[in-house]
Amino acid sequence: MPKNIDGSNSPWGSGNNSPPDLAKILSQITGFLQKFLSGGSPSKVFILLLVFLTGVLAWTATFTVPSDSVAVIQRFGKYIHNVPPGLHLKFPFGIDSATIVPIKRQLKQEFGFSTPGATDPYQNSGRYNNERETQMVTGDLNAALVEWVVQYRISEPVKYLFEVREASETLRYVSESVMREVVGDRTVDEVITVGRQEIESEALVKMQELSAKYTMGISIDQVQLKNINPPKPVQESFNEVNQAQQEKEKLINEARRDYNKVIPLALGEKDQRIREADGYRLKRINEAEGDSARFNALYAEFIKAPEVTKRRIYIETMQEILPRIQSKIIIDERTNNILPLLNLGRNSGDIQ
Repeated sequence: MPKNIDGSNSPWGSGNNSPPDLAKILSQITGFLQKFLSGGSPSKVFILLLVFLTGVLAWTATFTVPSDSVAVIQRFGKYIHNVPPGLHLKFPFGIDSATIVPIKRQLKQEFGFSTPGATDPYQNSGRYNNERETQMVTGDLNAALVEWVVQYRISEPVKYLFEVREASETLRYVSESVMREVVGDRTVDEVITVGRQEIESEALVKMQELSAKYTMGISIDQVQLKNINPPKPVQESFNEVNQAQQEKEKLINEARRDYNKVIPLALGEKDQRIREADGYRLKRINEAEGDSARFNALYAEFIKAPEVTKRRIYIETMQEILPRIQSKIIIDERTNNILPLLNLGRNSGDIQ
C-alpha cells in the first residue's frame, strides 16, 4: 500500500497515518452485544448463535453453477465428481470446495495485442510481453512482427485443473513456441503475403497435438493471424516495396485486360475474313465449274446441230434481255432512215 504523506487518501478515512485502535473497535462490538443482550438471558445468546451458525451453514453449503459451466467438487482437496448447471449443495465449512469451469464458453488468447476490458488474466500477457511475443525470425533470417489469436474450449475440466499446473498459461507457451516454429520454416514474403492460411492450418494442427500430449483438457478450435508487419525501422521501406509491387500488379492486370479485349476481337475478325475468303473461293470455283459444264453441254449440242443450237442460244438471250427494255423499236433491216420514227422529245436514256 503506498504511503500517504498528507493522509488525505488513507483507506481508513482519516488524516492520521497510525493504524486503528483494535481494542477500541472490540470494545464497541462488545458494547453492542451487551446492549442487545441486556437481559442476560441464555436463550437470546442461543438464538443469536443459532442464527449465526445457520447463516454460515447456508453460505458454505450452497452454490450455483452457471448454464455454460460445470463445477468440480473436491473434498479435503480430493476430486469427487462434477456437477451440472443449477443450484447444488455441498458439505459446509470448507469440507467440500466447488471450482466453476466454463466448458461451453469459447475462450481466446491474444498474442501481440490486447483487448480492453478483458476479464481473463491469461487472455493477454501485458504490454511488454506483447511486444516480445510478436518479434519472430523467419526462415530467410529476416524479422517480422506477428500478431495472432488462439480460440479454445475447456473440454475436460478434471484434466484442465489437475493434470497441468496453470493450463491456460501453458497454452500460451505452447502457442508461442509453435508459432515461432511455423514462422521460422518460411520466408518473410510467405509470412506477410501468401502463406497466412497455410501458417494458420499448420499451427492449429501442432497446437492440438501438443495439447493432447500434455493432457491439458483443452480443445483448440481456431488459430487466426491478425497483423503481420516488418520491424518498425524498415516498415516504411517495406511499405514502399509493397506499393511498388501492387502498382506492378495493377499495370499487369490492365495490360491483360487490354490484351483480352483486343486480341480476341482481332482473332475473331481474322477468322471472319478467312471464312469469307473461303466462301468466296468456293463460290467462284462452283460458278466456274457450272459455267464450264454448261458450255461443254452447249458445245456438245452445237456439234450435233449447229444451226438449231445457234438459234436456240439467240432466242434464250433475247428472252433474257428484252424484258429489261422499257421501249422497243423493231425496224426492217432494209430501212435507210429511222428519224421519223423516233420521238426526240423524250429523254435520250429511254431510247434503247
